[in-house]
Amino acid sequence: MPQLLLELFSEEIPARMQKRAEEDLLKLVREKLSARGLSFEKVQTFSAPRRLGLVIDDLAAKAADVNEEKKGPRVGAPDQAVQGFLKSAGLKSIDEAQIVEDKKGAFYVARVERAGRPTPEIVQEALPEVVRAFPWPKSMRSGESDLQWVRPLHNILCLFDGKAVKIDVDTVPSEPVTWGHRFHAPARIEPKDFADYATKLRAAKVEIDREARKARIIEDARKLCAANMLELVEDIGLLEEVAGLAEWPVVLLGEMDPSFLNLPGEVIRLSMRTHQKYFAVRDPKTGKLAPHFITVANIDAKDGGKAIAAGNARVLSARLNDARFFWDTDKKAPLYTQERKAKLQKIVFHQKLGSVWDKVERVKALAVELCSVTGADKKLVEDAAILCKMDLVTETVGEFPELQGQIGRQLSLLTKGTHHSVAAAIEDHYRPLGPNDRVPTDKVAVTLALADKLDTLVGFWAIDEKPTGSSDAYGLRRAALGLVRMILMNELRLQLGAGAHVGNSAIVEALRLYSVEKGGGPIASVWGGVSTDFVQSLFAFLADRLKVQLRDQGKRHDLVDAVFALGDDDLVRIVARVEALDVFLKSQDGANLLAASKRAANILAAEEKKAKWSADEAKGEVDAAKLVEPAEKSLHEALAKALPAARAAVEKEDFAAAMKALSALRAPVDAFFDKVLVNAEDAALRRNRLLLLSRFTQALSAVADFSKIEG
Repeated sequence: MPQLLLELFSEEIPARMQKRAEEDLLKLVREKLSARGLSFEKVQTFSAPRRLGLVIDDLAAKAADVNEEKKGPRVGAPDQAVQGFLKSAGLKSIDEAQIVEDKKGAFYVARVERAGRPTPEIVQEALPEVVRAFPWPKSMRSGESDLQWVRPLHNILCLFDGKAVKIDVDTVPSEPVTWGHRFHAPARIEPKDFADYATKLRAAKVEIDREARKARIIEDARKLCAANMLELVEDIGLLEEVAGLAEWPVVLLGEMDPSFLNLPGEVIRLSMRTHQKYFAVRDPKTGKLAPHFITVANIDAKDGGKAIAAGNARVLSARLNDARFFWDTDKKAPLYTQERKAKLQKIVFHQKLGSVWDKVERVKALAVELCSVTGADKKLVEDAAILCKMDLVTETVGEFPELQGQIGRQLSLLTKGTHHSVAAAIEDHYRPLGPNDRVPTDKVAVTLALADKLDTLVGFWAIDEKPTGSSDAYGLRRAALGLVRMILMNELRLQLGAGAHVGNSAIVEALRLYSVEKGGGPIASVWGGVSTDFVQSLFAFLADRLKVQLRDQGKRHDLVDAVFALGDDDLVRIVARVEALDVFLKSQDGANLLAASKRAANILAAEEKKAKWSADEAKGEVDAAKLVEPAEKSLHEALAKALPAARAAVEKEDFAAAMKALSALRAPVDAFFDKVLVNAEDAALRRNRLLLLSRFTQALSAVADFSKIEG
């Protein structure tokens, strides 16, 4: 079957946008072609600095023929309904429709037969829509048309079955040609198909496959380092970016002044990575940074890249000279000084939440309270809290904001006697910075990070600056997810605020700290006393983050909801319940009990709807004397054993044992439904049997709310 090749040739596409652009292109092309009757499976996208495209193999030469029946209104329906039917069916008059009778009467039916359109015709119609609707994060308008594209679009190459298809988008040319490397091979190239296209471009020093470029960069960088007795400091994010900067990546090794190695390694790596797009290298014997760097050029220089490497070294030296000035200035004073404290007191954290120093004091007080949960040393936690924001007003962080925390750790270590846990906490209290960032494990760092995130969440919740569907200006989702990950990874038994713990929870402790007067400032107005709604609202937000994480790990959303419905606020215990429930429901006993619980719940709900049963009656006790059938007696006896056993196991947090105790109910409950008529004519007998079913559902609720489970 024929092949469709599309290339959108433009000025340089920002590296960070290329990968997403491939995904968006595929999505839009699939959407537009499918809507016109063309579907496909074999597709490959590609991107490089100056081009974005895709190739679809085995695309049909034309869309499928349409042969269908369209049911219309009843015979005798109002004229408005008939006219609407004619329009939708493409009929000129109602005489072209057939009349079909069924049990409900006579209806008009249109038999639509339409030959599928040729694929080139569909492509010509669909691709301009793709181009005009492309969702670039940022785009520009050229001086020649109103078309918005990420950079000026120079040509649209489209081949179907080896033949050119002209795509009409404003004034953009559409020729069956492309161009090679801007410097090495700028001549026009006329490809016959995708294989020819890729081969000719590779010969013209353009590698269109971004994964191939990444593999080439990392392989050549490792070889070059190994040849010089060095080791590459690998960086996946940087690799992704530089692969989008070069059509023909050439890896070079540069040298820098060894005196710069006196700077903190974080400063050197940041200067290389962020400002210059260089990879750092280390000495494999010492594990420390070496006075070299790896850069990726987009040209095969005649001198082997010596001039390029030298020029890059000069640029890096200028950047590191600035960094050395800032670092030398910061080293002249210890991390904590009255001058830096005064600066933090003047920096507004938020107009309604006071200064950064106000936040430091709240975090310190809350962190001390949390020591009882984390087991951290209170004195070390206090020391770390006082220092944790100090580097925000250093010269180095002012120039390199990304190094907040890291510079504080380095400066604190210059002060004799600083405990290593205090230094680590200064850096790690910001972590985790995202879903893939590491989670602190040192007790001091964990305590400080928990306090910092809780203070942020409670403060912004109190002033009603909650995230919306489209905005999270203060990063509250990230803070909440970080809080959840730290609690789970460190197995912290922290009462957050659900259920019986509303008035005595970490959320309330954090909120109380806003009741401290700050000279009549705005902070005092945040405190309004303990509100159950406030605590439960914030806990629900944290619970949502946990649900997202569990779902990302493959846990069923309904099992998560079933456990959360119990009102527990211990995240560690919640996760243990979910995992045990997941295992249980995959067993035959678990699946059968779930089905039985649904049946029992339906019977109770039906009787309640008929006013023959109520929630108040469920509080009564089963009358053993009124148990007539052997099956109901067996179920009563099984419940008498299983329910206390399950509850005892839950108290010990042995959820696997609790599930095992409940599995003993499977045979008795199956027999009950097979042998016993629940809705007996005798009201007392019926009530007793409904109580028995109620006890069964209560037994299951010892581990989860089975009504929330699907299936």
